[in-house]
Formats: sequence, C-alpha cells, structure tokens
Amino acid sequence: MEFLKSGIKTVLGSTEPGQQPSAAETVEKLVDRVYSSTLLEDRRDACRALKALSRKYRIEVGAQGMPPLVQVLQNDGQDAEIISYALDTLCNVVTSEEFDEEADNPTVSVNVGEQFTEMFIKTPEHVTLVMGYLDEYDFRVRRAAIQLITSLISNKTRELQDLILVSPMGVSKLMDLLTDSREVIRNDVLLLLIELTKGNSNIQKIVAFENAFDRLFEIVREEGCSDGGIVVEDCLILLLNLLKNNSSNQQFFKEGSYIQRLAPMFELSQDAEEVNWSPQKVSNFHCLLQVVRALVTPSNQQQVVAACQRVMQKSRLLHALCEILMSSGVPADILTETINAVAEVVRGDRDNQDELGRVMAPSSPPRPAIVVLLMSMINEKQLLALRCAVLYCFECFLYRNADGQRAVVQTLLPSSASDVSALSTGQLLCTGLFSTDALANWFSAVALMHSLVENVALKEELLRVLLATPGGQRPITLLEQCTNLMQQERYRLQSKVGLLMLLSLWLAHCPGAVKALLETQGTMAYLTAQLCSNEHDEREFLVQGMCAFLMGLCIQFNDNSLPGQKREDISQLIIKRIGQESFCSKLAEVSRHEAYSRACKQAQIRAKSAGELLLDFEYCKLYKGLEALIAKLVSGFDVDGIELTELTLSSEASALVSQYKGIIRGMDAQIQALQQSFKELEQENAELKEKLGEEQSLKAQLLDQNTLLKAQLGASTGQGQSAQGAETTPANEEELNAARYQANMYFAENIRLTKELETLRQQLSAEKQRADAAQDSLAAMQKDQEDLLELLADQEAKLTRYEEALPTSNVAPSVPAAGEGSPIPSGTASR
Repeated sequence: MEFLKSGIKTVLGSTEPGQQPSAAETVEKLVDRVYSSTLLEDRRDACRALKALSRKYRIEVGAQGMPPLVQVLQNDGQDAEIISYALDTLCNVVTSEEFDEEADNPTVSVNVGEQFTEMFIKTPEHVTLVMGYLDEYDFRVRRAAIQLITSLISNKTRELQDLILVSPMGVSKLMDLLTDSREVIRNDVLLLLIELTKGNSNIQKIVAFENAFDRLFEIVREEGCSDGGIVVEDCLILLLNLLKNNSSNQQFFKEGSYIQRLAPMFELSQDAEEVNWSPQKVSNFHCLLQVVRALVTPSNQQQVVAACQRVMQKSRLLHALCEILMSSGVPADILTETINAVAEVVRGDRDNQDELGRVMAPSSPPRPAIVVLLMSMINEKQLLALRCAVLYCFECFLYRNADGQRAVVQTLLPSSASDVSALSTGQLLCTGLFSTDALANWFSAVALMHSLVENVALKEELLRVLLATPGGQRPITLLEQCTNLMQQERYRLQSKVGLLMLLSLWLAHCPGAVKALLETQGTMAYLTAQLCSNEHDEREFLVQGMCAFLMGLCIQFNDNSLPGQKREDISQLIIKRIGQESFCSKLAEVSRHEAYSRACKQAQIRAKSAGELLLDFEYCKLYKGLEALIAKLVSGFDVDGIELTELTLSSEASALVSQYKGIIRGMDAQIQALQQSFKELEQENAELKEKLGEEQSLKAQLLDQNTLLKAQLGASTGQGQSAQGAETTPANEEELNAARYQANMYFAENIRLTKELETLRQQLSAEKQRADAAQDSLAAMQKDQEDLLELLADQEAKLTRYEEALPTSNVAPSVPAAGEGSPIPSGTASR
C-alpha cells in the first residue's frame, strides 16, 4: 500500500502538509494528466494510478475516467503497456464482482457495474474499439480485452450480442482465439463464448459453423475427457449452449458424426466402481448427460429427435448409458440424470425401447433393468428425484409402445406358464398401489395409467385382472379394488388423486370399463357425496373436480346397457343432487389448480417436494380434450332427463329461437363487414402515414439544400461586392443567375410540398375519424349482440318452464314479449 501511495504521489506531485486530497480530487488530477500530458510516460503513469484506484474508488474512476481511457485506446495503440492499463481499469469499473476494497463503501450499489456498462456501450464504436485489440498478440492486452468484453456481456447480454454481430468478423476473431497456445487465453475465451452464446440462435449458428464442435472436442480430449478439470466442464457448457433449442446446430451435430465422438466419454474404466467420483468428475458427467438430452428432448423437432435416437443406438451410446444404470458406486445425482437421459433416448423409438427392455441387472437371480428400476420407484427410502426419474423413464419406455404396454398388463393376468416366484412389473405396480406409502401409491397409479394410454384393447384386458382377498372370499377385480381404496378414509389425498387419474384414463373411450365402474357398489354415491361436500381446502377442490370429471366420463362413454345407470339417469342425479352449474364449476376446478398448469408444460415430472406431485401430463391432456365436451353434455339435459335440442321445443319456441338466430346471424355479418372496413381503413391510414413520412423527409432534404444554396449565394454576392473596382465577368454573372434560379426553384418546390403535406395531414385526420367511428359502431353492434344473446337465454329458460307446465295444463302458453323478465345466464344458447 505504501508503494502504491508513493507511486500516486510521484504522478501527482507533493501536496501541502496537512492537506490530504480526496479520492475525487486525486482521480480528477490523474484524468487531467491523461488528457493533457504530451509525454507517453506521463500518460502511462496516470493510467497505472487509475487502475490502482479503480478497485477502491470505482465510482470516481468510472464517472471521470471513462472518456480519457477511451481516448487512450484510440490514440495510444502502439504502446501495449498503457493499453493494458486502460483495459484493466475499464474492466474493474464495469465488472459485476464486488471487490474487497470497496466492501465498506456505502456509495457503491449492487448494479454499479451494469450502470457503467450502459454508459460505455452507449457509443457502439467503443465495443468495436475493444474488439480490435483481440488481434494484439501481447498477453496483457489480449487477456484484458477478453475479460472486459466478458464483463460487458454478463451485464448487458442482449445489447452486446447485437453489437458483436455487426462488428466486422467479431465472432470469427473470438473463435480464432480458441487456438491460442496460451491456455489462460483459451480458457478466458471459453468463458466469454459461454456468455455470448446464451439465448441467441444467430450467434450459436455462427459459432457452430466456425468449426466450434471440432475445437471443443479437441480441447476435451487434451484435458482428459470426463476425468479432466474445469476446462472440460466449460467446453461442455458451451457445447450445451450451442445445441439447446437450436435445431440447425442439432442437425449439424448429428450429420457431422459428433454423436459418435460422445459415446466413448461414457465408458467407465474397469476399476471405476472402486474409485470415488471426484466433484469435478461428477460435474463433467452431469454436463455430458445434459448434452445428450439436449439432442433428444421431446421439445425438439420430432425428425431431429428420431434421427439422433437412431444414431445413439447404432453408436452404442445407449448401451453405455444402460451400463452406467446397472453399475454400482455411481453418485445418486448422476444416476438420476442418467435415467432421465435413457428415458429421452428411448422415448417413441421402438428399437431403443426394445434394447432397454432386454437389459438385465447383474443381480441374483438376474432381473430385467425395468423391474429393478420400478423396485426403486416404490421404495420410500429412495430420493424423490430418483423416483421421479424412474417413473419418467417407465413412461418413455411405454410411449407409443403397444408391445411394452401389453407386456405390463400380461404380467397381471393369470397364466399357468409364468413363474410365481419371479417379480414382474405388474406385481410391483400392484404392490405400490396397495402400499401404505402415499407417494408409492401415486407413482404406481401413474405408471399403470401409462400402460393404458391410447390402447382401448388393454383397458378391456385389464378388467379381467382378479385379486385374491384374505379369508378365502371371492376374488375382486382390480377396478373394484381401486374404487374401494378410493373410498377409504385412511387413503390419503395424494393417493386418491393417483387413483382418480388411473380410473379416468381407464374409463375414457372404454364403455366396458364405464359399465364395470357403475356396477361396483357405492361408487356413484361416493362421487356424488364428494361433489356435494362444502370443502374449502384447495386440494379438496382438486379432488372434487377430478370426481366431477370421472362422473362426466360415465355419461360420455356410457353405452346405456345398465338399467338405472344410463346417461339420462346419471344426468338426473347431477341435476337433482348437485346442480348443473355447481357440477360445471367444480369440473373447472382442475384447470384452475396450479398443479394443472405445472403438469401441462412438459412430460417430465419435476417436483421440489413430494407434495407437488399431484397431476400427470397425460391426464391433463385427456382432461383438456374432454372437459368442454362433458360440460356441454351435462348442461344439455333438463330436469326430466331429456336432452335439450331444438327438436324438443314447441313450434312457437322453435320459431322464436329461429328468429333470434336470424338476428344474430345478421349482426354477425354486419360485424364482419365492419371489421373488414376497419382493416381497410387501418391499411389506408398506414399508407398515408408512410407517404407523410416520405414527404417530411423530402422536405427536410430540400430545406437543407435551400440553406446550402443560400449560403453559396451569399458567398457569391460577398465576393462580387468585395472585388474593388473589378468588373463582373460574364461567367460569374451566369453562375450567379443560375444559383438564383435554382434557389427560386427550390423555394417553389418547398411551398408546393408544404401544401401537399398539409393536405395529407387533413386526409389522415379524416381517415382517423372514420376509423374511430367504425370502431365505435363495431363496439355498439357487439354490445347489441351480447344483449340479444342474454335475451335469447332468458326466453329459452321461460320456454323450458312453460314446457314443464304443459302436462298439467291444456292451455297453450303464449310466447312472451322479447323484453319481459330478467336474463338467466344458463342453458345451451348462452353457451
């Protein structure tokens, strides 16, 4: 510190005894020295002092020193030392890192580096200036330039990405630095490229086509692959940035045979099971698995995913992943991510699914890998993330895999050829379904549900599954046991949600399953009681909504083969015991729950805690497709169980409904005409605005030319008057006349354009008024249409009441006037 003080004192000179200059005064003197000194040595010393002060007095140096430092970069490029000082100082000023020296300075805010970054990039040439110093081979200059650009990007990512894109050969310069023989430079460039490629597909494509994949794989190989250090992790993070959500780069990666170069990195050495995994090896492996998943994640284009899955199978990458699954000593988080990776590699690809189905675990006796994974899923001692990963893997294994689904269901059906002592997938799922662990119940119900997705034949087969009961009583069906468990008080809410999802998907599009459910004792009474209860807990609302959906499925897919349980009978039960509006309101509770919005986003199950596991992606997809249909179906029945249609109305009522429909159709036509007119007016308005802008631009140009001609004319006149006694030559006379003529012409053109501009403004104002009038008319028409719809609903309600009164009275009711009564917002017309 004393050396630093003496250095600054040497630059600034000695001060009066007892007069210690403030930081701002010191910085001001140094800035003045940088500005005014003619000697390069003095400017260099001042820059060195500013660099020393920038860590403790960042605000003072940044506020006063940024312009002179930029001036140094512009004018003193031949001196590497002063350039490195200037770049280092700017880097200290804009960095988001908090220095130890400024920890006790209350004036330094958290985002002070971001504010200085904004000041620096306000002039785009500053970034181009710094990019130019990447060409300097001097270590101090090149590294300082890289670190400054990295700090700028981390603070203002989007702005810097745009500036580097338009900078001449900007990305190419950065890519060339990856071949720098100095590892420090290369590693800093890796960090810069990681920041630069975040969320910008254009830069990602440029980097990829600048041979980035080859260079990154070469660095990873030199550093020791997955056993390497943090440089390997940086390369893999950059690789992940280039591939994630970028179909062009994914295609290029696949076609360039880079997937084949990934496969050897997953091969574990022979003694890997005996050696502990270092934290860095865990990080490297985690990044490798994320790179694999970036290529086959379901959100990618389907053709890219399918192509990558085929290559991963042929290059034995899938085989290597399965080997890791069955290895011992693998850390839990790596095992979890490996299961997720295997899941997405096999999802929807029959060959890959078959290969996973053939994998055997090295146990005694040997068991299929799927069985071993399911054993982990229903084991409550396992980590939640691992259990979720196993369920996701099982779902992907069954996705569009009818043979796999059939194999699961077959293990539940009685077979004399099967080995009773051997564990099967069906037995494990039933064990989890009837377990005392609520989470095991949920996982097993969802797994069994996925064995029935889009497979009606297996839904019928599953109805044949019989379960033994204690005491030698008659066996009961799996469906009957599920309904019994659902009605038990000890069965917790999460377990009930799982069962309701299983039953809903089982009943959908399967009349046989609906009939079997309706035949079970007490099921409809339980569902009705759930919908009639007045619970105020958010999760109970969810259960009520799912019960409403299950009851709606019993109506929608009912084949009317059971007396007393036909569609009309269940609808009557809803109308008289629950109410149509109440039923529809509770049915909508599912989509209002936060678990629904969370599950709809993606097929993979993500949960921070066990309590977040409620709804599954496939169930949400089924609910979304059938909810509106069920609500419309239930709302279409009246109190007598008759489905309300226009055919059930009297002739007077039908005539009135037809009249209202004719009015609404007419208003719809008028609204469409007004909307079309409004669009045409908007287009015309835009064209007028564009023409007005062109005229204003032309007027501005003419004004500039006019001013220039005036100045030329004045200069010519002055020259003519200052020529003492000299006679005006004919050439000067002609030039003067020509200038005057041109000026008059521009004056006339200016006047004409001003008048035309005023006319255009008036036209624009008139068109705006017409557009506003059309918009007001459109709004009034829409309001009238809404009033008519409400009135139509009112009339239909009254007609319904009159229809009810008809059996008791022989007098035909008169049709009321359109304005009578208050509107009732229910019935099919209001929908």
